[in-house]
Parts: sequence; structure tokens; C-alpha cells
Amino acid sequence: MNIQGLQKLTLLDFPGKMACTVFTAGCDLRCPFCHNRSLVIDPPKESAVSDDEFFSFLKKRKGILEGVAITGGEPLMQADIEDFIVRVRELGYAVKLDTNGTFPGRLKNLIEKNLVDYVAMDVKSSEAGYPGCVGIGGFKTDKINESIEFLKQGKVDYEFRTTVAKGLHTKEDMESLGKWIAGAKRHFLQEFTDSGDLIGFGLEPFSKAEMAEFRDIIAKYVPNCEIRGI
Repeated sequence: MNIQGLQKLTLLDFPGKMACTVFTAGCDLRCPFCHNRSLVIDPPKESAVSDDEFFSFLKKRKGILEGVAITGGEPLMQADIEDFIVRVRELGYAVKLDTNGTFPGRLKNLIEKNLVDYVAMDVKSSEAGYPGCVGIGGFKTDKINESIEFLKQGKVDYEFRTTVAKGLHTKEDMESLGKWIAGAKRHFLQEFTDSGDLIGFGLEPFSKAEMAEFRDIIAKYVPNCEIRGI
């Protein structure tokens, strides 16, 4: 695994678990609001945290930590992601996977092998708004839709989440997004924040009132819709 970062303790990244977070290198999307530019644009080829170092850390935290959250970048780009997760689970840890949904086959494989306990999938926008939100002109959402429909089957606990920023999202996008993921278990709207390591520029957050309006729109289709970051 190309691990470029390790947060040794988080109470937020894995719902209901005291966990650590692993940051993997590389992503197939170029979302302007991405706050991990250094992991996405020309990431280092060598791991900053070796597998030996990471698993030594996990062994020392047994009985303290409960889970491992794997994020990125896009973790499913890692060729050895399955072997990595197997080793994590052999130590007794639960696994949360963050994904952008562009690798539905790999996602299904991990879930059907019962290797993942929780999935957080980013749904960037409405289908029409996807190209602008992922920074790829003409982007097709077929694989995104396949991942959405698979997760909605409920074979694993999951959430959908959308980071919203002025200039990229509209009320019309929220209406279409709500219809697209209708019936989902839960959805979170996340306020855009400038991490200082963005792919894009000139983006601004929406106001609390605007975020609440977006939530109310999506809640017509996904009653369990909440706002994060405010």
C-alpha cells in the first residue's frame, strides 16, 4: 500500500468507533474542492509509512483502537487493497472504506467477502453536475450509479456524502441528487472548507441558511440527511 499519511486517533472518521485513519496516494478524479491535492496530483511513488511500520502500530494499539478508516486519494486504486484489509481484519479491527465510487467491481468484491464494515461514498453532485465537480470534461456516471445502486442494497452499512461549494452546486443539483439517491440509508452534506491544499481555486462555502435549504431539498428523498461541518 502506498500510505502517505496516518492519523493515529480519530473519533470522527469512523462512526461509533475509536479509530486511526490511513491516507492512500493517488486518485482518478480531480475535484476542485479536494482538500488533499498533494495526494492526488503526482503523489509520491514511495510510501511515507511502510506496511511494517503501520502494522506494528496496529499491534501496539490492540485493545485501544477499534477500527481503521482507509481514505485517500482513492483507496480502491491500490492494487493490494484487499490483502491490506485482510491483514487489518486479522488483527481484529473493523474497517471503514472511503471511496468515490468509480471502482464498483472492486467495491463489490470487498463487501461480498465481508472485508468492509462501513463505506462512505462521495456522490459529488447531480449526474449533470458531475463533470464540473470531478474536473473531467464529459465524465460519465455509469460506474458511480452502479456503486450507488449496489450500496443501496444494504449489504454493508454505508453513507453517501456530498461536499458543496459555491460555483459548483445549485438548488437544482440538490433536487436531482436527491432523486438519484432516493431511498438511501443516510446522506451528509459537507460544508466546503479551504484546507490550503486544494486542487481548484476561488471556491467559497455556502451560508448556514443555504446549507439548510439544500438539506431540506434532499431530505424529501433521503429523510436521514444531515449537515456536517457547521
